[in-house]
Amino acid sequence: MITASPHARLSSPTPGWRELWRDAITDPVELLQAVGLGGRADLLPPDDAGFALRVPRGFVARMRRNDPFDPLLLQVLPQLAEHDQAEGFTLDAVGDMASKAGHGVLHKYDGRALLIASGSCAINCRYCFRRHFPYGEEIAAASQWHEALAHVKADPSIRELILSGGDPLALATHKLEELTRGLTDLPHIIRLRIHSRLPVVLPERVDDAFIGWLTAVPLQKVVVLHANHANELDASVDAACARLRAAGATVLNQSVLLRGINDDADTLAELSERLFAAGVLPYYLHQLDRVQGAAHFEVDDKRALALMEALRARLPGYLVPRLVREVGGDASKRPL
Repeated sequence: MITASPHARLSSPTPGWRELWRDAITDPVELLQAVGLGGRADLLPPDDAGFALRVPRGFVARMRRNDPFDPLLLQVLPQLAEHDQAEGFTLDAVGDMASKAGHGVLHKYDGRALLIASGSCAINCRYCFRRHFPYGEEIAAASQWHEALAHVKADPSIRELILSGGDPLALATHKLEELTRGLTDLPHIIRLRIHSRLPVVLPERVDDAFIGWLTAVPLQKVVVLHANHANELDASVDAACARLRAAGATVLNQSVLLRGINDDADTLAELSERLFAAGVLPYYLHQLDRVQGAAHFEVDDKRALALMEALRARLPGYLVPRLVREVGGDASKRPL
């Protein structure tokens, strides 16, 4: 009798984050098919309004099947409403370009500088305030960080360096190591803050190499995640958050208030509770940045304030995020 080699019974290696990134769904028809809505091409606009679909399959697996109103699906599926021209909605909703302080550097607020580390994201959220940003011209990592760090070095009032994008964790870990090597002669930098959606939408990015780098960073470390709905969080996200905390990072979350997705008190309360169960503290709830193509997501201020009142009545204060709006030229986020 011929028996199978023991090696034949071994499972194939788990795909790494890069493979999962490349395997993301980029075709809206395929996405609808994946969630049981293959016959609903009527949901799609004639084109993507200049902002391509991208969503990891692991995130798609968290969507409800046969539900065109699933709150995760609505965040990523191109909509007919994106073609509407709404008054007050612009290409640069928060004044990024007026805040340029060097190649790939935005300097909006005292004591903090933001580096546009990458123009790529693992997921393209339809409400993204940088959906029209000229990433091809403004990537801090493109010149091995030299120009960006020169600005930071010249201003000793900067205490905190913020990595944003795109998504900074789209960069390979060795590129992040390049950055932190460049910080060794900047003693005024005491804190590194990373804004990333990847631990939520592609938690495999929080791998051994990344955690090794983050653990070794000799600065205070803050990781700000972005989740808008409790259904975005599963056991894989919990595990990624636990690894981030074990590496010495304070882990916070910011959300965007989105019509039809999380604009009710039950949904927001559940999100705060679910975040805290994962060891993540709710930080900001943003009023929508008024970027062209996203007007259909906007919630008016009166309703937003009523939602915050309801949250304060039912949650402990540390689980109530701060409701804010970013206004270009302001010295900080504007509380509502």
